[in-house]
Amino acid sequence: MKITHRITNGRTLALTTLLVTVAGLGTGCVSQQEYDRLYETNQSLRSQNQDLQNRLGTLESNNSQLQGSAGDAQGVIGRLRGENSNLRDQLAASQNAFASLEDRMNSLSIVQLDPATDRALSDLASQYPDMIVYDGERGMLRFVSDLTFASGSDQVQSSALESLKTLASVLSNNAASKYDVEIVGHTDDEKPGANTRRNHPTNMHLAAHRAISVRNALGQAGLDWSRMSVMGWGEHRPIIANNPGKGTPANRRVEIYLVPSTRNEALSSPSIDNVAPSNNSSQPVDTRPKIDPTK
Repeated sequence: MKITHRITNGRTLALTTLLVTVAGLGTGCVSQQEYDRLYETNQSLRSQNQDLQNRLGTLESNNSQLQGSAGDAQGVIGRLRGENSNLRDQLAASQNAFASLEDRMNSLSIVQLDPATDRALSDLASQYPDMIVYDGERGMLRFVSDLTFASGSDQVQSSALESLKTLASVLSNNAASKYDVEIVGHTDDEKPGANTRRNHPTNMHLAAHRAISVRNALGQAGLDWSRMSVMGWGEHRPIIANNPGKGTPANRRVEIYLVPSTRNEALSSPSIDNVAPSNNSSQPVDTRPKIDPTK
């Protein structure tokens, strides 16, 4: 007698083959002992077959779970790779920005003011603590616009003129004569009102006009006009976050920087205005540097 079992994938698993030669088969008789032995063998094989079926079912279930887990894992891996790529791009952009900032910082001229000028500017700021902030490391004086100018105006208030006259005196000393003076106007991001726009259409205009007014006050107080330049950043260089709709006084300011003078370099560099004409004209050529006190 041959006993077999077919599993779900169609393959035949042969459990065993029993060749039973029963004496007297032709007579249809078998001993009780032989019958019992065959019965026990058959029951044992049935038990083994059921155990194999159970194990097969467990393995197929595990395999299905593993396949599902593998699909999930591939999805997770894909997402992680995408996030990793984004992080790499962000890191590269950050590194480029940092390198650019380093280049800019390295290109700046860091001014180490002489002790006499540094002390004089520090004393000036201490005389007007509500109006002036002094940053010795940057060679910079910051004037609070709300105390230097009326709202929306570029006219220096009388309360600020005295401090500017004192500053002009400090900067005219021999020790400070080796510095140029850069005057930079700033505003917050509040749009100019209708009255302000008549003379200052934008914050950029107001910032630049205020810087020009400070330059005029210093020049009229005796500071050499040729040492001063002006710039207006408007609302584009805040020192703190602007407060929309409410104004930000800290950002409304005029900053005055002392930088190494370039006057000697400018005088020694040839320019078109200073080149004598090639003809034989007898008219004298004005070789003096042309200075426009409004710029």
